[in-house]
Amino acid sequence: MFKHHMKYVKTFTLSIATATVFFSCSDGLLERDSNEASLTSIEKASHKVSSLAPIEMSSWMSGIQDNISISKISIPGTHDSGARVDAPVVTGTAKTQNLSISEQLNAGVRFLDIRCRHIDNSFTIHHGPIYQNLNFDDVLNACYTFLESHPSETIIMSVKEEYDASNTSRTFEKTFDAYVQKNPSKWNLGTNIPTLGEVRGKIRLLRRFSAETAKGINATAWADNTTFDINNPAAQLKVQDYYKVTNNDDKWNGISSLLNEAKNNTGDKLFINFTSGYKPGIFGIPSIPTVSNNINPKLKTFFQTNTKGSYGTMPIDFVNAELAELIVKTNF
Repeated sequence: MFKHHMKYVKTFTLSIATATVFFSCSDGLLERDSNEASLTSIEKASHKVSSLAPIEMSSWMSGIQDNISISKISIPGTHDSGARVDAPVVTGTAKTQNLSISEQLNAGVRFLDIRCRHIDNSFTIHHGPIYQNLNFDDVLNACYTFLESHPSETIIMSVKEEYDASNTSRTFEKTFDAYVQKNPSKWNLGTNIPTLGEVRGKIRLLRRFSAETAKGINATAWADNTTFDINNPAAQLKVQDYYKVTNNDDKWNGISSLLNEAKNNTGDKLFINFTSGYKPGIFGIPSIPTVSNNINPKLKTFFQTNTKGSYGTMPIDFVNAELAELIVKTNF
């Protein structure tokens, strides 16, 4: 999101600072069999595996059938998943998460939003100009390790180019390909909205960078600061990404509207509902916690009340295990 307000920020300087500011189904089997005939095809499509045992957050997808589309699963995610380092001098402008990638995955997060700066033909993790003391290899190693020990799970990974490329001799796509080629068995680069069975144990790419060859769910037609549809031959998406939040109530209305639309949708459309954003503050300096401190409690209350249904994928700022679990439980 920094990319969009960097131009504005560059138009002013802060004389007060010397530094530059950067910013479940518990039915018995017999009972279920007798009810099966009365289920509509839509209900059948979203029918989950019954589970009487407590849900283990590191392997919660093991309780969902192979034939369920990922579009019909409520998936907790993180926005700017690798951003745990704030800007110097002014806080609240770059950091979006408290948990590491590994901690996020163990807490139930299954959608990662990875922002890569292309530098020296490799990827470093950035939020705007702020290097996050993390490289793409670190992210991938955390994901590979997690999937190795939790083969029932999948990770949907959005990959986007961030900040300015430096000292590169190839395209962003070619560098991405080089990473995949080091461990191809852990990737699924299909272009459709897959069933869970198709992508268990793998990373499914959601591609936000241009590419010469088809790879991943194509989300390059990303609109700025709004709610929008992407209709590709292989995949339909609807995204709420209103990130420049002047009014938290407006933001919440956008979130709750898409949550309800996802729940009521009968097609195979992937809903991605960014609950994140920043509020322009003094001198236009963005404050990320001003939004998350308001929105996250509303999300918690929503899922304490709406305990069953398919609500889509939710990339969240400052996710915690409690909120992730509430979202996951709507699947059972």
